[in-house]
Amino acid sequence: MKTTWRSASLAAGTVAVLALTTACGSESGTSASSQNVGATAPAGGIGGVGSGYGGVGASASASAPGGVGAGTGTGTGAQTAGAGELAISANGELGKILTDSAGKTLYRFDADTAEPPKSNCDGDCATTWPPVSADDTSAGDGIDKSLLGEITRPDGTKQLTVGGWPAYYYAKDAKPGDTTGQGVGNKWFALAPDGKKAKSDSASGSGTAQAGLSVRKDANLGDIVVDKAGMTVYRFIKDKAWPKPVSNCNGACRDKWPVVEPVDFSETKGIQKKGYMNFTRSDGDKQQTINCFPIYTFSGDKAPGDINGQGVGGTWYAVAPNGDLVGAPKQ
Repeated sequence: MKTTWRSASLAAGTVAVLALTTACGSESGTSASSQNVGATAPAGGIGGVGSGYGGVGASASASAPGGVGAGTGTGTGAQTAGAGELAISANGELGKILTDSAGKTLYRFDADTAEPPKSNCDGDCATTWPPVSADDTSAGDGIDKSLLGEITRPDGTKQLTVGGWPAYYYAKDAKPGDTTGQGVGNKWFALAPDGKKAKSDSASGSGTAQAGLSVRKDANLGDIVVDKAGMTVYRFIKDKAWPKPVSNCNGACRDKWPVVEPVDFSETKGIQKKGYMNFTRSDGDKQQTINCFPIYTFSGDKAPGDINGQGVGGTWYAVAPNGDLVGAPKQ
């Protein structure tokens, strides 16, 4: 574990929302480059309890009943992997969960202990649930770095702990946003940012409270805005912000790109306040803006973490916390 932790804080605007003609006066720039990471798989069912690290039910029916079979070499495999800068991601079912810099979910094991921190996952278990290396791992925005620590495993490697709990990946999580390890054996759970278990609405009766709009660190795009369900938010390059917001996505376009309805600023996290307003569209409906630019989701995104709308037609791009287009060519 690095002794010096870095925090990538997002600078939310502190000025009040200005009058329409002054708040919506300038075009925003562009942010980092992008590539589509594709659709993510839905969470799998709970598998056999047995050893506590078994398969994940129907979604993994092709796998052997004890988890990932020997020699498969899929996913993260048995190799210990560094997490880079940890991030908080919004999951539609689990609320806020802890992910690595590539967007992969981190898990904890009920058979471990936090006081004192100790891992009880070795051998085949550590093949299915690769330990997260403490090396080159740091706390990102919103994560309390004092909760991060490390333990020394029997092979001498350093494993990350969160709130005392050793952290793991799941070998069957193939893409950023996957949470197929959730509930496996009723002993494995995604890590919440405070080190506690992330719990689904159906399991706990109430989900973790989420912001109406928040920021997710995407492996390819960097910091992008997501809605309450963790779905990526986009901008249309043909829209206008000055002298007032104008949406040029109507009819069939709107069916494909649902508008983000008004969200009170108090229900956001990490979003720029300047130019944060809603407006009345030409069809009479209300739509939210960031930095006065209308925002949307994409019907082609099926799960939290999807960015299938990125770059579509050369006119649709994810949105940075300050309202900038992410990955768009410079105008």
